[in-house]
Amino acid sequence: MLSGEYSVTLDDTGRIALPRDLRDELEKGQVVLTKGPDSCLWLYPAEQWKEQERLILRNTNRYSPEGREIMRNFIGPQKYLDMDRQGRILIPPTLRDHAGLSKDKNCIILGQYDYIELWTEDRYRTHMESNVDVLNAGLEKLGARIDERDGDDAGNNAHSGTAGGNHTVSCSEGQG
Repeated sequence: MLSGEYSVTLDDTGRIALPRDLRDELEKGQVVLTKGPDSCLWLYPAEQWKEQERLILRNTNRYSPEGREIMRNFIGPQKYLDMDRQGRILIPPTLRDHAGLSKDKNCIILGQYDYIELWTEDRYRTHMESNVDVLNAGLEKLGARIDERDGDDAGNNAHSGTAGGNHTVSCSEGQG
């Protein structure tokens, strides 16, 4: 599992050293780097990327304007990269430009379970601060889906209804 938030620095040649925790989780050898949404980069273990690529290709209509943009953003710029013995990868200039790494060398690496996001530190902090409402809306929807899937547990689900669940306590029941 790829997880954790790390501060790293891009060196003068455009290389970044992946933290040991993440390197140990990545398959030895190749990784795939591509543009991500929100002006970040996505880094996948090569095998995981092949599955992601299949999903994109299978579910994208290349004859629609949206489909072509998806292909141009994720499939077109993908680069298979080799990690060196120190766990460094060389980020191609076009991908550095997309993520703002040509101007800002301070980076955040963020594990996302089966892939890694790579951000400039400034863009990451700004993104997180400006998307609090999106996060809160997403958490509300996630909570509703969890409640729906877990069922109501006969009205005793602590996540549903009002604080403490849906159970109503009458005056006589609450005394004594």
